[in-house]
This record gives sequence, C-alpha cells and structure tokens, in this order.
Amino acid sequence: MAENKEDRKAKVIEVLNKARSRELNAIHQYMNQHYSLSDKDYGELAASMKLIAIDEMRHAEDFAERIKVLGGEPTIHREGTVEMGQEVPAIYECDVDMEDNTIAAYNEFIKVCNENADVVTARLFERIIDEEQAHLSYYENISRHLKTLGDTYLAKIAGTPSDTGPSKGFVTPEPAAD
Repeated sequence: MAENKEDRKAKVIEVLNKARSRELNAIHQYMNQHYSLSDKDYGELAASMKLIAIDEMRHAEDFAERIKVLGGEPTIHREGTVEMGQEVPAIYECDVDMEDNTIAAYNEFIKVCNENADVVTARLFERIIDEEQAHLSYYENISRHLKTLGDTYLAKIAGTPSDTGPSKGFVTPEPAAD
C-alpha cells in the first residue's frame, strides 16, 4: 500500500532538515576559516572563503523555505563540529572532505525525494549540488597548489586584499553593470 501524502512530505522534510543542518555547520566552519585566513594575511583565500560561506547561507535559507512550503519547521541545529586553529593546508583538506561528503549525501537525498514524488525538492538538491561541486573544485585546486608549491604559493597570496565588497557569494556572480 502506498504511503499517504503526509508521510511522503515528512520524509522529504527530514532530508531537507539534514541538509540544512549540514549547511549551518559549513557556514560556521567556513566563516571561522575566513577569519583565520584573514588574520594570517592571506586575503585572497579569506575572501573566497567568505563568499563560499555566503553561498552556504543561501543554501540553508533555500532549504528552510522549501521546508516551510511543505509544512515543516526548519532546524536551527548544525551537524558536526567546527575545526579551530587549522594550518592552511589542513583547512583545504577539511573542506574537500566536507564538500565531497555533502555532495554524496545530497545525491542520496535526491533519491528520497524521487521515491516520495517530490521532483521540486529533487531539483533544488540538484541545483545546490552544482554549486557544491564548484566549491569542491576550488578547494581541490587550492589544496593541490598547497601540496605542490607550499610556502611559495602562500607567499604569493600574502598581503592580498580580503575585502569582497557587496556579494551574492562565490557561485552567484555580481550582476552586470548597465
């Protein structure tokens, strides 16, 4: 016997809240890393980290809005802990793992959405996976530079500005000027 509509919605709300919880943790992690990189005078790295955190804030809000549409209550709890005091290479290794695990989880969540006849939420996860993939590619690239070039790479970035100005995030570019 097929489950009723409310049971199907509840399963989708559950994965949306799991996703929101992941995003809330990523926000805290990436902002902590942003401050750390800025304090170490790696402005270019700090600026990108801040923009990615802003993307994660948007993702958390997108999940919350979808949860509300489905009649649920968005979680305020974050999954995981924030790694403090990381050395620069460890920051990017940590973030590669976070993004990779998030993409894997969201692909599983898409299956739950499809099993419960919610293509709208499945498409939301697909869009966010695209953005998480951009974050992952960036983190992998920086991690690779740090492994191959080490302090030479960091010396190139030292003293660069960290001000991002008004921004829509790392993935969503500023609107074109008229």
